[in-house]
Amino acid sequence: MPHTFRKVLVANRGEIAVRVTRTLREMGIDAVAVYSDADRASLHVRVADEAYPIGPAPAAESYLRVDKIVAAAEQAGCDAIHPGYGFLSENPALPEACERAGITFIGPPASAMRAMGSKIAARDRMSAAGVPIVPGARCETAEEATAAAAKIGFPVMLKAAAGGGGKGMRLVTAPAEMANSWERARSEAKKFFGDDTVYIEKAIVRPRHVEIQVLGDRDGNLVHVFERDCSIQRRNQKVVEETPSPAASRDLVARMGAIAVQGARSVGYFSAGTFEFLLADDGSFYFLEMNTRLQVEHPVTELVTGLDLVREMIRVAQGEPLGFAQEDLTARGAAIECRVYAEDPTTGFLPSPGVIERLSVPAGPGVRDDGGAYQGCTISSFYDPLISKLSVWAPTRERAVARMRRALTEYVVTGIRTNLAFHEKLLAHPEFAAGRYDTGFIDRHKDDLLDHLRVADGRRDAVAVAVAVAAAQMERATGATQATLGESGSRLSPWVAHHRGVIARR
Repeated sequence: MPHTFRKVLVANRGEIAVRVTRTLREMGIDAVAVYSDADRASLHVRVADEAYPIGPAPAAESYLRVDKIVAAAEQAGCDAIHPGYGFLSENPALPEACERAGITFIGPPASAMRAMGSKIAARDRMSAAGVPIVPGARCETAEEATAAAAKIGFPVMLKAAAGGGGKGMRLVTAPAEMANSWERARSEAKKFFGDDTVYIEKAIVRPRHVEIQVLGDRDGNLVHVFERDCSIQRRNQKVVEETPSPAASRDLVARMGAIAVQGARSVGYFSAGTFEFLLADDGSFYFLEMNTRLQVEHPVTELVTGLDLVREMIRVAQGEPLGFAQEDLTARGAAIECRVYAEDPTTGFLPSPGVIERLSVPAGPGVRDDGGAYQGCTISSFYDPLISKLSVWAPTRERAVARMRRALTEYVVTGIRTNLAFHEKLLAHPEFAAGRYDTGFIDRHKDDLLDHLRVADGRRDAVAVAVAVAAAQMERATGATQATLGESGSRLSPWVAHHRGVIARR
């Protein structure tokens, strides 16, 4: 029987915790936050109705502790727990602990998580369910991997069986590279996932990374909610996502969607989840993995469909049916998301933790910012340095690209380094504007995308002072309303040009 939640604990932090809390508020449900010692003053704590400490800053001692999460939910008297993404969101131990405690888990069943949690096991399950998979092999040693790769054909990709987010992955182009790559992949897999199991897959040359959103209820009703193109990546980590994919026809998306629903049904899936595929030039596609949770990039799907995927997850967890069939779903217009990180693109996208001195978020028609920071807050070195997800919607892709370029020029972050200027350059690249890109786009065009950001360390302060003086002189000479042309071609005030062009980019 359907029942309505009164209070839900959000077992996460940052922007996703804020985003889930907002939907809970709209549904009239109290939101409970948890926080580590490093997050005591974080935005997700400030916007919650209640907040409970769960331990020291390291995630292994706080956000990854199932016992502490469930104990906080019991202390707060929560009906349910929403895991967000990352941390415990794909750990079946959490829904199992929730069941023992009489608390509802807002997500898929633990059985589906276990079935899809290991990439090796998931490949086998999906192959049996008729889902196309990339040729690959399981190996115990580097020697076995070399022999298997010779049969499959180089290049191949080494992947952590329990992995995700680009961790524990290595591209191997020749037999001589295997031994070193094998050990590095295993070491990284052990470090991030506690499991050093690695397998190999045939590397598809210049693929698109296209994923299908699925949604199901406890009665077995399953739909797909179209696709997202996540091919713009650095170090196998997504940076920009969009829908619809410039590389996929509506017929192809329908076929991919039907396959994703078929795969989800084979493991008894319900709630929100995502099937990730590699899309080849010839239109063939291959299963990569299933993420048994809400995706970081879900806002673009919400913008083109009008759905609130978090709300749908909550409704399903309450025992309610989806309320719509596949034929009821339509996608309108185009949406793009840029992940705004506290990182320095010129140093290999290394994190740039610190205090945000100034924060000004873009607005206007069709602009959405899912943020987890505020002016004066600290971007911690303990966690992913995501500041926010900037998304736009427009009737056409061309207009969505133009809108995102405009929004990026309005985004001001000072005190730390960010990838905002990198996004501006990327969105202005003619190949991206034409929709001609794949997963190797950033690596191939890194000189174009990074060159304008490079300022010698010894000159940064001198450049900042010079620009600040010039901006002040211009303000006095022409008044606050006089505009100057920004680097991206947008009209910016001198002060915004100064902050965007020097401090936020260095």
